[in-house]
Amino acid sequence: MTAATVDLALGTEMYDLASRLFPICRSITGDGVRRTLDILSEIVPFQRHELATGTAVLDWEIPSEWNISDAYIADKTGKRIIDFRDSNLHVLNYSTPIRAILPFAELKEHIFTLPEQPDLIPYRTSYYQANWGFCMSHRQLLQLEDIGGDFEVVIDSRLEPGHLTWAEYVHPGATSDEIVLSTHVCHPSLANDNCSGLALLTLFARELRKRKTRFTYRFLVIPGTIGSLTWLSLNQERTASIKAGLVLTGVGDPSARTYKKSRRGTAIIDRAFAHVFRHSTEQGKIIDFIPYGYDERQFCSPGFNLPFGLFQRGQFATYPEYHTSADNLSFISGDRLADSYATIRDALDIIDRDRFLLNLHPKGEPQLGRRGIYTKIGGVADAWRSNLAMLWVLNLSDGTHSLLDIAERAGLPFGIIHAAAEMLEEAALVAPSPEAGRLDPA
Repeated sequence: MTAATVDLALGTEMYDLASRLFPICRSITGDGVRRTLDILSEIVPFQRHELATGTAVLDWEIPSEWNISDAYIADKTGKRIIDFRDSNLHVLNYSTPIRAILPFAELKEHIFTLPEQPDLIPYRTSYYQANWGFCMSHRQLLQLEDIGGDFEVVIDSRLEPGHLTWAEYVHPGATSDEIVLSTHVCHPSLANDNCSGLALLTLFARELRKRKTRFTYRFLVIPGTIGSLTWLSLNQERTASIKAGLVLTGVGDPSARTYKKSRRGTAIIDRAFAHVFRHSTEQGKIIDFIPYGYDERQFCSPGFNLPFGLFQRGQFATYPEYHTSADNLSFISGDRLADSYATIRDALDIIDRDRFLLNLHPKGEPQLGRRGIYTKIGGVADAWRSNLAMLWVLNLSDGTHSLLDIAERAGLPFGIIHAAAEMLEEAALVAPSPEAGRLDPA
């Protein structure tokens, strides 16, 4: 991106929102999710949905709801050595309750560490298999081993019938065809994965509320995996109206931008991100679809095969801070959030403004000078590109090429092609094609 397109003040606002979300202990169900949605709903009027424990969703079932009040490991004097109040990563997420006195040898079987990163606490879960455990730095484990003897072990948690909770916001467009943006709400205190995604999606939804758009935009804040499966199970008929989708997560870290293609590989959202990356001053990487990652793998499962991509910065499971206590608020920054925001905005703007036009004077080039178009071009430095863009639009506006097709063929940024098309349309040299209803030229 260029500095002119990145709103650093907005980046600061996203960082502040992520910071507000960071302390909350979230999981795939429970009060942490609801508290998070309460905060996001102060900014955008999300509609909350819930589905009861035991409800079948495709091949899965809504699990028991999990909530936790306290957890610790204490020595024989009652001093807390590992304390949930210090970091909610200290507890194996979805731990069953326990209150016991255990020898170190038995306790050690329920401790998770990262020996290769001895100062970091790992993030671990046990959603669908009953278990309890503590996560800690490897140095803390060695400290427990040095103390030895028996330890008081307490996890004050509840697993009981409840609900899976998620939220949606719909921004109506000129058509009922949809672009869907989704992010996960299930991770506890991990700043990049995924307080950053929650903050960006919410503030992008706020921006769209001020705009008129061609497409209807649906924003989903859902628990990972079980949330997307639930939404798909309940909205199978609606999926036919989805023309593009994007899962976003991990959008605030220092790594270069990464876009993962949809299963289709040539969907318009794949092309839009490739185009933005190609014409950006910032480094970016595009990877092919693999059935591993985040919720894009559910939206892209063969029974749905929706045109969903994934946007992130550092690729999941590849950076050393991933799913550890190092994914804290110092790992993300407002400028990286702003850059991610601008990238997503620019790609979606391409999709929203892409259209088919028809040259109304196709036999030879129409005389542009007598229509005064040259006087509207602007600065001399950009005149040649604007001239070239108009010629490309005229030449390829035969009803079979969209503006994105033309931009790709011309090797010019979409914005220049779009501006040229608007000038030509104002001069009555091009008009919407009968093919204008075809929304995805890919």
